[in-house]
Amino acid sequence: MRKASFATAVTVACLALAACDGGSKDGNADNEPSATQSQPSAARSSGSGTAGGGTDSPREPAALGLGEASRTVGAGTVGILEITPTTVVYVKEGTGVTSKFGTFAVVTMREKSLSANPADEERPAAGGGWQWLAPGGQRIPAGNGNAGKVVLATYDGSGAIAPGATRMRAKVFDLTPAQAKGGRVVYTDGTKSPDHWKIPAEDTGPQVADVKQRLKP
Repeated sequence: MRKASFATAVTVACLALAACDGGSKDGNADNEPSATQSQPSAARSSGSGTAGGGTDSPREPAALGLGEASRTVGAGTVGILEITPTTVVYVKEGTGVTSKFGTFAVVTMREKSLSANPADEERPAAGGGWQWLAPGGQRIPAGNGNAGKVVLATYDGSGAIAPGATRMRAKVFDLTPAQAKGGRVVYTDGTKSPDHWKIPAEDTGPQVADVKQRLKP
């Protein structure tokens, strides 16, 4: 019994010693990649002071086009919203408000509730909502600058959408001239999952004339 106990103790001690030696050798190697991996995240956050109030963005996934729908999860993971951006209009002034940074980009979207429960867009305060992704990689939140003062009748609906109902909405972004040369809009839903749509650099879509009319003072 004593031999067996001693042998067991020796074995455990040896294993512990080997583990310590192995950990000290591998520990330095493990630390080097983690230090290197931390650099990209720091680089991503370095653009937080852009003129349009946006942040720099890393490489992004493939994007849908205007008129293409995506099914998204509603605010608080309740309901399903099918979202289809339809039109983009660029103006320097809208409803009597002048762009703070040079250009308003107005993007309209058709939203339909596909579930048995009312569904709404996820709020920015909850980590969701809309952003403009500029050609230079900056992300600009909807309603920045003077964009929040632009109100389009019939496109300003808020609140949850009833099951089976469809609503037209619009998001306005206040952009610099460089940021307004096309780009993407990104919507993050109730599961924090982003959808991307590519936006042309010129007025495009079936609501262009209607949006321009409603943007007049």
